[in-house]
Amino acid sequence: MSLKEAVKRFIGALGYEVKRRAKTRIVRGRHYGSVYPVATYSPWIDDLDFTKVYHRVQPHTFVDIYRCYELWELIGQLGHLRGNLLEVGVWRGGTGALISYRAGGLPGKPVTYLCDTFNGVVKATDEDTSYRGGEHADTSEQHVRDLLSEMGIDNARILAGIFPDDFMDMAKDETFRFVHIDVDVYLSAKDVLNFVWPRVPVGGVIVFDDFGFVNCDGIPTLIAECQGNRDKLVIQNLNGHAIIIKTAG
Repeated sequence: MSLKEAVKRFIGALGYEVKRRAKTRIVRGRHYGSVYPVATYSPWIDDLDFTKVYHRVQPHTFVDIYRCYELWELIGQLGHLRGNLLEVGVWRGGTGALISYRAGGLPGKPVTYLCDTFNGVVKATDEDTSYRGGEHADTSEQHVRDLLSEMGIDNARILAGIFPDDFMDMAKDETFRFVHIDVDVYLSAKDVLNFVWPRVPVGGVIVFDDFGFVNCDGIPTLIAECQGNRDKLVIQNLNGHAIIIKTAG
């Protein structure tokens, strides 16, 4: 590397650090700053099946391509486990359709349950500084059904209501190899986690979509409570996800 190139890289790195610090916010003792990843590996570009599905669902989700690809890849590695899949917090069905499509390629074509109130966020508490309840109600069950139908997805089942409260009997005997929790607030996420955890096999995966975002500051509180447990491997991914892998029964 030439001296000129080395200086250029040093100045670039310095500018990155200054820019990162300048945008830092502190919420309840936690730092939130703009993340500018420097890694460039982009495997989704070569995954034509993912690319096709992502571009179809992208208008129906807030979830970016990095987190969508992580969902896609995680599900693809769970073909050896038993159980169905679950998403709680469906909104307009973008990630639900992506998860269902990917699950359709697993052995036995497991069911993907897509659960939402379709009336916005519920169970907001003092742990959540940005939510009061009712946010993200700009959707409908029919909107999700139409998306699934247009994409030819037949292994998804929509559950309209509060999970798990409204589905205790239906889901009590279920096993979930993969759970996507996208509910934005602490208590709702905790209730979902507590219900599904005994029903997740060893090696099963739970993904929290809202871990890395300042408006969802109740979710890092829940993730912190999960750390240090013998049966949980907790991954704090700087793409915004938190991932929990069950390591013991």
